[in-house]
Amino acid sequence: MLLAEAAEAPVAAGTSAGALISALTIFSLAVIVGVEVITKIPPTLHTPLMSGSNAISGITLVGALLAAGADHFDFAKFLGFLAVVLATVNVVGGFMVTHRMLGKFQRRD
Repeated sequence: MLLAEAAEAPVAAGTSAGALISALTIFSLAVIVGVEVITKIPPTLHTPLMSGSNAISGITLVGALLAAGADHFDFAKFLGFLAVVLATVNVVGGFMVTHRMLGKFQRRD
């Protein structure tokens, strides 16, 4: 199985071990690249990047709302509601941190 096919294939019970290993390999590489990118960011760029990540979290919130409102089982609705709560906390907390950091750059006469 090609690596690209493994990324697109859902990993569920009963799939081949090769697909699972490929998916875990892709996940591990993504974690390593993410850590390397994050550690190379200078502190002066933290606030603009935080605002960008808040926008991405907003997209996550929209997906969580869709999951919570879908006609699924009760447990799936509960997980959707939990995702809405956690995504909302993430977005609000991110904007609070960004606002506080931007306040440090204002002149106080």
